[in-house]
Amino acid sequence: MKQVEKPTTENKVHFISLGCPKNLVDTEIMVGTLMKDGYKIVADEDEADTVIINTCGFIEDSKRESIQRILEMGELKKQGKIKRLVVAGCLTQRYKSDIVDELPEADLFVGSGEFQNIDKILDENKKGSEKKTFFNLPTYLQDSSTPRVNTQPKHRAYLKISEGCLKRCAFCAIPLIRGNLQSRTIENVVNEAKLLVAGGVKEIIIISHDFTDYGWDLKRKNPEAKESPYELLKALDQVEGLQWIRLLYLYPDGLDIETLKLIKNSKKIVKYFDMPLQHINNEVLKKMNRKMTKEEIVDVIKNIRTLMPEAIIRTQFIVGFPGETEEQFNELVEFIKEHEFERVGCFSYSPEENTPAGKMVDQLDDETKQRRHDILMKTQQKISKKLQKRMIGKILDVVVEGLSEETDLLLQGRNSQQAPEIDGVTLINSGTADVGQIVKVRITDSLEYDLIGEIVEE
Repeated sequence: MKQVEKPTTENKVHFISLGCPKNLVDTEIMVGTLMKDGYKIVADEDEADTVIINTCGFIEDSKRESIQRILEMGELKKQGKIKRLVVAGCLTQRYKSDIVDELPEADLFVGSGEFQNIDKILDENKKGSEKKTFFNLPTYLQDSSTPRVNTQPKHRAYLKISEGCLKRCAFCAIPLIRGNLQSRTIENVVNEAKLLVAGGVKEIIIISHDFTDYGWDLKRKNPEAKESPYELLKALDQVEGLQWIRLLYLYPDGLDIETLKLIKNSKKIVKYFDMPLQHINNEVLKKMNRKMTKEEIVDVIKNIRTLMPEAIIRTQFIVGFPGETEEQFNELVEFIKEHEFERVGCFSYSPEENTPAGKMVDQLDDETKQRRHDILMKTQQKISKKLQKRMIGKILDVVVEGLSEETDLLLQGRNSQQAPEIDGVTLINSGTADVGQIVKVRITDSLEYDLIGEIVEE
């Protein structure tokens, strides 16, 4: 049998990863797969033979960004600076043949059901294959043996526990792109966590499309399956050397008292609840096909606040959903004032193709959506400033991330209440520490989103 010729390190690949952390993990798998196959990954596209753009196709802004980067790299190809342009990921999966016709700059199109085969795809293309499109159902599920290179700072990493989504929210295209829920086994997830910790990771950030649905699919196939959010957290909590476990993307319907008590009593699971609520008016929630009522959501919030008064709740809302009235919007604003969430994000609704909400007839105009967005965010800014000031005088655990992005005179880190990329930072103006070290910091001042403090001796 003739041995397949492997690429040499002359084949240099540059990655551009767009969108969410879940997409980033896919990029890291492609990086690991190609490195295992002999490719060299470079940080600058000018040094690359091949550029791979892992696109996002979730909402209009992310689609626009993806297309813009494709066109930019297409110009480099025209100038002869790169030889091959590969478009991968969600945008490719979602639009398939349409995107092939509209983007002649690209040489290869790899959907979210085929990215794990990127080494074979590039190998065959190098040998002269004329096949340009690689699409399949998004049924791939990584395991602990999957090649992957952590592209985050050494002390932290994302850990994807499932793929696809069980929910069918009216505004969301994720199930069309990523398919149905597929959960990894607890053993599989824990093994990867141990590997990450062995490589120096102290903070693991658990990601999925909905953490609280984890294991539902496995239990449906086998009622004896042990996979559940509670059991997964209990297992991860026992991983030696792991210091912080952060949970992202929690739908409140799965946060029962048992799970909340486990989080409360754990020294590793940070008291940080990332719960995109989307709205609070019951009629709007029903149109969104969200499965909880305002009353049920309030109960979950009260349970969190009662059990863990120190907990941070991060949420996001959609304004301007089809048919949203001024009264319904005002109810949302009053709800935010009442509950004083520590972190709030806001999206102006944008209709997405082939979603139920995109076909609704009572779409609102852009001016109304923007006005409501601005009112909501202005309301939250006042709340944020007030809550930030309450942090002054407290001593917090902070992981040091390096020098400040603003000045070399300050260190920059994150306390347990700050997730990377999406929240503010903690600036350290007194004391020294190594990158990745977790230190005690006394907060001495606050900004709108950031905190300032000094390292204190334990």
